[in-house]
Amino acid sequence: MPRQSSSVSAADVSDELPLSINSLSYAYPGALPVISDFTLHLPRGSRCLLLGANGAGKSTLLQILAGQHMVGPDVVRILGRPAFHDVQLTSSGDLSYLGAQWRRDVAFAGYNIALQGDLAAGEMIHGVEGVDPNRRQQLIDLLDIDLQWRLNRVSDGQRRRVQICMGLLKPYKVLLLDEVTVDMDVVARLDLLDFFRQECEVRGATIVYATHIFDGLEGWLTHLAFISQGNLLKGGPIGEITDMGDAKLLKTVERWLRTERNAVRKSDHGTPLNSLHKGPGANGTDTQQKPASKQPAPFFPSRHMAYFH
Repeated sequence: MPRQSSSVSAADVSDELPLSINSLSYAYPGALPVISDFTLHLPRGSRCLLLGANGAGKSTLLQILAGQHMVGPDVVRILGRPAFHDVQLTSSGDLSYLGAQWRRDVAFAGYNIALQGDLAAGEMIHGVEGVDPNRRQQLIDLLDIDLQWRLNRVSDGQRRRVQICMGLLKPYKVLLLDEVTVDMDVVARLDLLDFFRQECEVRGATIVYATHIFDGLEGWLTHLAFISQGNLLKGGPIGEITDMGDAKLLKTVERWLRTERNAVRKSDHGTPLNSLHKGPGANGTDTQQKPASKQPAPFFPSRHMAYFH
């Protein structure tokens, strides 16, 4: 009979959280690591802002969380289940991912419907089965969608509203957002942020939001994760980030990004980058971050088969 352990394992802790990342390292085939030794845990109802310079690894991280790239079953856990291996996470609507790059379909919202065909917005939105009609109407009103819009004749911002509506129709438990509000006007963006706050506070949803637009985010976020070259430099509850100070969020992030850029420039002139990478880790405490490995990843025939730890 197998021996019972009295200690609580990392997997047990991960299964109690809606989102858990445990020492994630990831690289595309034949390339250097994009994510290195990344650990972050988010509780139910949290709103985590994902920050970093262009190319820091934010989009890749969100795609991994969305189950689009293979990692070990205990490395990334969503609602206590492996993100890549459990396809029911997305098909059930429990996990929803809306990407930043404009796409011709909303496959990542689980539907695979053309967004630039000669279709009416109402045909798409009302064509999704198993949706609460009250929630559908709430989103239509919130996003100010005209159901008569022909999707091949409207602006990118209007198509974006339809895409967001499609992604939010089912009451997700974990929502991943990658620059989804970039095409939206300020009123629509602020209304959407208020909706997300209600989703977290009333339903206990957990949201990870990557953006470079900080309007309305003061007081909105509960957690923060700042990524530099695939390393988590600062992460955890907003109140435990020791380097926040009293400055506005925009000024704080600007300072972090400028410090990072200067560190990269110094590393190009012989100063080790990891000697400058100090900051709060996943629990908000100061940690020494390890630089990404300089060894290329082994080649695999599929981008989904990049190596993992």
